[in-house]
Amino acid sequence: MKFSKNGMRCVTAVCAAALVLLSCDFPSEYEDHYRNEMRIFVSEISDYAKAVIPGFVIIPQNGIEIVTTGSTAEDEAAADYLSKIDAIGQEDLFYGYSFDNQKSPSSFTDNIVPYCSLAERNNVSILVTDYCSSSSKMDNSYTLNAEQGFISFAADSRELDRIPSYPSVPHNENAESIVSIAQAKNFLYLINPSQFSSKEAFISAIENTNYDALIIDAFFEDEILSASDVLRLKKKNNGADRLVISYMSIGEAEDYRYYWNSDWSKNDPEWLLEENPEWKGNYKVEYWNGDWKKIIFGSSSSYLDLLLNSGFDGAYLDIIEAFEYFEE
Repeated sequence: MKFSKNGMRCVTAVCAAALVLLSCDFPSEYEDHYRNEMRIFVSEISDYAKAVIPGFVIIPQNGIEIVTTGSTAEDEAAADYLSKIDAIGQEDLFYGYSFDNQKSPSSFTDNIVPYCSLAERNNVSILVTDYCSSSSKMDNSYTLNAEQGFISFAADSRELDRIPSYPSVPHNENAESIVSIAQAKNFLYLINPSQFSSKEAFISAIENTNYDALIIDAFFEDEILSASDVLRLKKKNNGADRLVISYMSIGEAEDYRYYWNSDWSKNDPEWLLEENPEWKGNYKVEYWNGDWKKIIFGSSSSYLDLLLNSGFDGAYLDIIEAFEYFEE
């Protein structure tokens, strides 16, 4: 059954009472339902992947509020969820929330940092992507994140389509081999390879870097990277090992992915909702729906299984904050 963004119409006194509860400062069971369904989804992905490849890295991006079972970072930690993930990706923490290359509002930063700290206390690493392009602000981003103990990347393009020319070598470059995300001192976030003339050019460019971890798309154009492609990327230029992690959106469906069915434009499945007005080609989904979950994991043709078969070290799960759409 689909619900509109504004929820169900109240037709009885019982419903009216429920709506009163929804207006309270703390989240009601109705509100937390959507957050908990996302925790369940991520946990299922983690269990499945780690059963196939022990140590497979699971990194949800944004939506960090679900690390607690309440409405603040001081509430009880969602311990089971935290035990299923290895890191959390957070965008715009210090730069880029309102505008790229501008400092994020302190109200946003001050709200998110305590959640990050709670995650770290539960052995979950924090990977921050700040969007800033001037060298002074990139330097400041690295400094601010280091002060918090976060691993960070200053992206000079919101498109995440290139290897930054500044700094000339990765921040905190090191010669150590990396076998867990907690050991990483830096990472490269490059999920749009459109500026590279070929798959070989893309792979070669990354091979020549010393980033400890790579977050990339599993596909170059419509072709998934092969196990041999991924194996090449697992070596830094200095010969040490690194992690290669694939981006995967789980909170929205993308009409440019291999799983997209052209018939959906005429007869969309019940779990497929409206297009995201801010991201053309991305569609809201009922992420708790079993049919959507089957697209993401559990069969030879599922998205996660393709990553596992290509030898990726982990999955970077995007649109975790999809629960916000259903809470409105």
